Amino acid sequence: MRHARAYGFAGLAALAVAAAAFAQTTVTPLPEAEPVETAPLGGSAVEDLAKADWGDPQAGAEKAVVCAACHGVDGNPADPMYPRMAGQSERYIAHQLALFKSGERNTGMAAIMVPFASALSAQDMRDIGAYFATQKAGAGIADDTVIASGPNQGLKFYQVGEKLFRSGDADRGIPACMACHGPTGAGNPGPPYPHVSGQPSAYVVQRLQEYRAGTTSEADPRLFDMMATVAHSLTDEEINSLGSYLQGLHERPDAATQLAMANAPAPAPAAEAAAPETEAPAADDAGAADAPADAEAPEAEAPEADAQDTDAPAAETEPAATPTEG
Repeated sequence: MRHARAYGFAGLAALAVAAAAFAQTTVTPLPEAEPVETAPLGGSAVEDLAKADWGDPQAGAEKAVVCAACHGVDGNPADPMYPRMAGQSERYIAHQLALFKSGERNTGMAAIMVPFASALSAQDMRDIGAYFATQKAGAGIADDTVIASGPNQGLKFYQVGEKLFRSGDADRGIPACMACHGPTGAGNPGPPYPHVSGQPSAYVVQRLQEYRAGTTSEADPRLFDMMATVAHSLTDEEINSLGSYLQGLHERPDAATQLAMANAPAPAPAAEAAAPETEAPAADDAGAADAPADAEAPEAEAPEADAQDTDAPAAETEPAATPTEG
């Protein structure tokens, strides 16, 4: 009887252990979560630009500090291997930064640019673009060496590029570069066509070679394809000459501004006479009191001095003071 009772207790204990083990292995499902939405890679950084506000140059000045190491504090680089950012349009700079961030621009200096661009928001890109757009672009010097041989023999090296920039080549279907980039190379911020004047020759050559190759990863290649069509038939000499010409191209006053500058009045003579008081005290109104003897000399001449303008300013000052004294 005692053994039977012990077996009963052992059975109950085993049953309890089994029940506990079963309870621990039972999975209670969690509430169903919302499905995860995946964002497409590439292109998103470019699309985000449309959601950002217009750039703030002041905010951009602070954010562009990191750019100074390569592009210069004001966007004018000391090293010609880096492009000139000063004077570039906000929209163009922001667009290129977005292309670097999305991986769509992956040639040339992309390896250097991608880490910096990846940390920027769309608003950061527009602010940085706005800052550089307010800076004044500098320029380099074009190569005026005379070409010794070949189809362009006798021309100065930069003149080959100048002809293409201003006139294009109708026989090869190449339009004038200035049609999009403007006669001074200042670009057009609307489309956006970049500011090309003053760009270092090495950078221009590199970009034109990329366009001539005609390969891009851009999701929207319309602007790239436009340049690829233009650069497709350019020779190495033409590409290098264009780089030289653009490097030396810079803005200058238009005809109306030049005329206004030529007709600007000379500085007022009073400003010149104010410095040496001892040489011409009569021409200095403030110096009239320092020389009372000259002013009091001929009493009869005082009425004539009232009618004079600038020929005798000292005599004019004294008669005006005489009635108040008397």
